[in-house]
Amino acid sequence: MRLPLFRQTISVNVIMLKVILALLPALLAYVYFYGPAVVVQIVLASVTALSAEAFMLKLRNQPVAPFLADGSALVTAWLLALALPATSPWWLTVVATLFAIVIAKQLYGGIGNNLLNPAMVGYAVMLISFPAYMTQWPAPDTLHAVPGLGESLRLIFGISPHLDGLTMATPLDTAKTQLKLDLTLGEITRQPIFGTLGGKGSEMVALGYLLGGLFLWQQRIITWHIPTAMLGALFAVSGVFWLVDADRYISPLFHLFTGAAMLGAFFIATDPVTGATTPRGKLIFGAGIGLLVFFIRTFGGYPDGVAFAVLLMNLCVPLIDAHTQPPIFGHKKTKGSDD
Repeated sequence: MRLPLFRQTISVNVIMLKVILALLPALLAYVYFYGPAVVVQIVLASVTALSAEAFMLKLRNQPVAPFLADGSALVTAWLLALALPATSPWWLTVVATLFAIVIAKQLYGGIGNNLLNPAMVGYAVMLISFPAYMTQWPAPDTLHAVPGLGESLRLIFGISPHLDGLTMATPLDTAKTQLKLDLTLGEITRQPIFGTLGGKGSEMVALGYLLGGLFLWQQRIITWHIPTAMLGALFAVSGVFWLVDADRYISPLFHLFTGAAMLGAFFIATDPVTGATTPRGKLIFGAGIGLLVFFIRTFGGYPDGVAFAVLLMNLCVPLIDAHTQPPIFGHKKTKGSDD
C-alpha cells in the first residue's frame, strides 16, 4: 500500500533524462540559427565525459556501469558543450570536459559530493586559460551562411582555415566593448547582430532554455525558487541602472535573453548538489547569482558572468544552508543558543 504522506523519489537516471529532454528546444534553435557544429561538440564532450568517468571510477575501485548509467556525466557534457562556442577546437572541448569530470567531480568523490558545479568549472578554466578561443562564436544564419556538418567538422578539427569569416563577438561582448568607445546603446544595437530581445538567434536559444526550464518545473525536477530569484534579481538591478541611463546600461530584457542567463537559471544554478537546499536559501542563492551576473557583465572584465557567479555562490552554499535551516520540529530556537 502506498503511503499518502510521502512522495515517491525519482531515480537519478530519470531526472537526468528529463534534463536532456528539456535541453532539446534550445538545441534545435541553436542548430537552426548556428548550424550543426554544436551537435559535434555535444558528441565530443559526451564521449570524453563517459570515458573519463569510467577511468576515474576504475581508479577509485567503484562499479562503473551503475554510475555511467545514471546520466550525470552526460548532462555535464551537454551543459558544457552548449556553454562553449560551437566552433571551438576539439581539444578545448576535451580539456574542459576532463576538468569538469576528473577535477570538479570525481576527485571530490563523484556524484553528490562535489562542491562546485562541474560544467562551470570546465567552462571557467577554459575562459581564463584560452580567452581568444572562447570569443569565437558562430555568426547566425541571418548574418552569414552557417557551416554545414562537413565544414563544422573541418573547423572543429582544425582543417578549415576560414574560421574568422564565420565567427563573431557575442552581442554582450560587442555592447561592452563599444560602450568603452563612447558609443551609445542606441547606436550599438542598430548593428545587424542584435535582435528584438537580445542577439539575433541567441534570443531564440534563450527562449528554448526558458521553455525547457518550465518543463523541468512542471515535472517537479526543479523548484521555482532559484530561477525566479536569479532572473528577478538580474532584471531588477539592471532595470535600476537602465532607468538611470539607458544609453550606458543594457536593458533588463537584453540581460535575460542574451548570454547564458536562461541556461544558468534553469539548468546550472538549480543543480541539487552544489546549490542551496532550503527554500529561503534557494532564494538567497539565486538572487546572489543574478546580482553577480549583472556586476560582472557591467563592471567586470568578462562579457558574461554566469559561470563565475555560479561558482562564487557555490562556495557560499554551506553558509547559506547553515543560516536558513528551519528549527527542529518540536524545538524552539532560542537567542544565544549554540545548538
